Amino acid sequence: MDAIHADSIIKDFGEVRALDGVSLRVEAGELFFLLGGSGCGKTTLLRCIAGLEEPTSGQIFFDGEDVTVLPTHKREAAMVFQSYALWPHMTVGQNIGFGLEERKVARNEIAERVKEVLEMVRMPGFEDRGIDQMSGGQQQRVSLARALVVKPKCLLLDEPLSNLDAQLRLEMRSEIRRIVKENGLTGVYVTHDQAEALSMADRLAVMNSGKIQQVGTPEQIYRNPRTSYVASFIGETNLLAGKVNEVVGGGVVSVVTDAGELRGRITDDEWVPVAGEQTHASIRPEAVRISVGKGELQGTVTETMYLGDTIQYRVRLVEGTEMQVSEVNPRMVLKEGTRAGLEFESEDVVILRD
Repeated sequence: MDAIHADSIIKDFGEVRALDGVSLRVEAGELFFLLGGSGCGKTTLLRCIAGLEEPTSGQIFFDGEDVTVLPTHKREAAMVFQSYALWPHMTVGQNIGFGLEERKVARNEIAERVKEVLEMVRMPGFEDRGIDQMSGGQQQRVSLARALVVKPKCLLLDEPLSNLDAQLRLEMRSEIRRIVKENGLTGVYVTHDQAEALSMADRLAVMNSGKIQQVGTPEQIYRNPRTSYVASFIGETNLLAGKVNEVVGGGVVSVVTDAGELRGRITDDEWVPVAGEQTHASIRPEAVRISVGKGELQGTVTETMYLGDTIQYRVRLVEGTEMQVSEVNPRMVLKEGTRAGLEFESEDVVILRD
């Protein structure tokens, strides 16, 4: 049975529709990500799941039980916010145990459970420390501990790492995933950071304009985007506008673009391409091979960015189209102005209907 099931959720704020018929299933024990740009509806959906917002229509189920109008504290879910929301006048232990005090849990049990969750977040012995003595990463661990101490079945996280510096974000990614998995929790995590989602998620949903564009594993979403939005939002890609020329068969389609005729594969099982139909070809920069001399496409290097283990090129093709190329472990650096050829496999070309 699904741990969380959102069914046809609509959420209106006045005349603004934040969620437009969203349906979603999250499996028990899964770390599931809601990913998208600002205003896409991801946080609103999380708040509906948490009980902090009531849908205009639709239903939310936890383990098959309708919790759509159930108060937050009765859903066996705990939320971790972007702002740590810790009380500065309380110690670490008091912050963590506050929710248990509200539930009238005995003092000795509160002390035991606070100690237990501090072990979980790898901060043993910090009960008596002041919040103002904590670094940003430590405060986020305290925030996590406060959520875990009530023993929730679901952990809901709203961009919990956005206030941390780059190194701490990397450390906390693995920590949050470890905590979810070691404690058998179901996690729903909101972020706009694609690297965060790709590195942590079991599955993820890409959202745009209040709708879910695609759901899948990180590899499925990256390798097999179903829309131009997903292809361009997850990682970098070259999107070439064109028209369907021929349906070759076996999921392979020939399209005509300004850069020339390309063959690629379709990833949307519901789409039957028709000759003349408008389309886009998506080619990831790392799938393109660059060399001086012959190549399927010809152009001129207009920008070179050396990053040590990687070189990123921008190449203007003969007819004016610009392509991004990412070369890993480069043996040489092509200077700006170099005439270059580009090649790629048809397997790395994804044909999209929008």
